[in-house]
Amino acid sequence: MKKVFGDKAQRDLKEVAPLVERVNAEFAKLNGLSNDELRARTAAFKERIREQVKDEEDRIAVLRQEIEDDPRMDIHEREQRYEEIDKLESRAVKEIEEVLADILPEAFAVVKETARRFKENKEVRVTATELDREIAAQRQHVRIEGDQAIWNNSWDAAGAEIVWDMVHYDVQLIGGVALHKGKIAEMSTGEGKTLVSTLPVYLNALAGRGVHVVTVNDYLAKRDAEWMGPIHEFHGLRVDCIDRHQPNSPERRKAYLADITYGTNNEFGFDYLRDNMAHAPTALVQRKHHYAIVDEVDSVLIDDARTPLIISGPTPKGEVHQFDEYKPRVERLYTAQRKLVTQLLTEAKNKLKGLEDGSASKEDIEQGGMAVLRCHRGLPKNSALIKYLSEPGVKALLQKTEAHYLQDQGKEMPKVDQELYFVIEEKHNQIELTEKGLDLISGDVNDAQFFIMPDVGGTIAEIEKSEASLEEKARRKDELLREFGIKSERIHTVNQLIRAYALFEKDVEYVVMDSKVK
Repeated sequence: MKKVFGDKAQRDLKEVAPLVERVNAEFAKLNGLSNDELRARTAAFKERIREQVKDEEDRIAVLRQEIEDDPRMDIHEREQRYEEIDKLESRAVKEIEEVLADILPEAFAVVKETARRFKENKEVRVTATELDREIAAQRQHVRIEGDQAIWNNSWDAAGAEIVWDMVHYDVQLIGGVALHKGKIAEMSTGEGKTLVSTLPVYLNALAGRGVHVVTVNDYLAKRDAEWMGPIHEFHGLRVDCIDRHQPNSPERRKAYLADITYGTNNEFGFDYLRDNMAHAPTALVQRKHHYAIVDEVDSVLIDDARTPLIISGPTPKGEVHQFDEYKPRVERLYTAQRKLVTQLLTEAKNKLKGLEDGSASKEDIEQGGMAVLRCHRGLPKNSALIKYLSEPGVKALLQKTEAHYLQDQGKEMPKVDQELYFVIEEKHNQIELTEKGLDLISGDVNDAQFFIMPDVGGTIAEIEKSEASLEEKARRKDELLREFGIKSERIHTVNQLIRAYALFEKDVEYVVMDSKVK
């Protein structure tokens, strides 16, 4: 069958090939344009989209004004207007999609030509705009001279200076088309996945309705925003990253109003949950969703999706915690971790004696960096560690080592964490017990799964597939959910105790009243 019809990937590639040829044909035409003329293409694209949806947006504005002007409007009339608004919105989205499909070859060519000019020129001069002046006031890679803005082809990304040296190859154009069409594009390491994203991100940002770029960790979100951002900002598109700002803050709300918004799947998810709990439209941070690209989609939509995002509140039982029962276990766990961190800190100091004067060997620096990172992930609030991080070069080494192990979705991070009893994500105040920690805390319990949550989804699926009677299936499900509830409370209690010992300062960030942490 494959020989006759080909497989799905081959058919998709055959469909995309003519578009790639058109992109390259348009790209060849742009070489003779001035930098200002190249930037003007973006304004022309935006205007074309605005004209296409003008009638729908004007009508929507009229309907919204009618609703606002008449607070006593009959509920059925109000409902009819909202239904019409929804239909107009759907029509506008379809029309935007049609325009984007038409301009795709030209838009992709503009991004490719921009990448080429930054690669081949140390400076790119253009007539200064308000956004140019705003960026120049905040960052060093843009400066203003009279009415000219000079964009350097090097800038900071994740604390390191990068020199732009990339231009899109055909395989990246293919990936860009696939992503614009909502398909999953699998690319190998080195094929330039991050560069691919600039194509559909730019194209969909032209609609002015926001583009979300979803990554697996905050390091990648911040790095990619800083690395790819200037290519988009050069064309007047605003770029921001929600992970730079506190939840529910004006800065985060502004980040969502940017043309292109980077962030982690967890932060996007929690903002969505918080918005669904908001009591007034003014409390919302996200706007209506338009287009998103998900990096490492298998990890985000499959692996990470197994861990639900939960915004917890008071339970009907009134916060009955088993602190007294589990406190001795957590004390034992914390004592072991503190002893380990002390040993690791001593090891780091010995390895990094020559860090400041440059006499430390590469091997010592790597081992010392690993030891410091383990200390930081084990007990970030340890006073001796905080003091050591203030010494010259140590904090920079910590950040560099952490960045190294966070690459590729943090696949190498387990090598760092395997020696610890528990891992602390300081930014989110999250605790995760390691295998070593689970063994220690449940060592005197016969049940090896005592502190491990059951796989509810998988187990229920197995129950449904079984040949048991309906009554037996119901009994097993009830038993499973009861076990889930007990273990949830047990693990929550342990996590609260670890936080109290390792993260918070007693009587400042928490108090103990009636045997409860408050």
